[in-house]
Amino acid sequence: MIGVLTHHWAKEDKLEEARALLDGNGAAQSKAPGFGSRRTLYSLTDPTKITTLVTWDSNEIYDAWRASPQRAEAMAGADQLWSRHPESERFEVVD
Repeated sequence: MIGVLTHHWAKEDKLEEARALLDGNGAAQSKAPGFGSRRTLYSLTDPTKITTLVTWDSNEIYDAWRASPQRAEAMAGADQLWSRHPESERFEVVD
């Protein structure tokens, strides 16, 4: 199992739209094969920073999600909402 930690920085005037878009992406992810769980974290020091932690069964399954038309649809227009490029890193989940 892998965890994918992604930091997003919304434009100040697009914060609610960014949150809604990420919530919609989470809903779409939850229907994808190999999806595990998802958490959204709002920074206490930077109100524009939204971080998500999503678990997937494997790297290959996550790569398939990233290439899927469902993800493309869920994230349509996202580039207009960010003040900088999102940063993402994959981790091995160890219990």
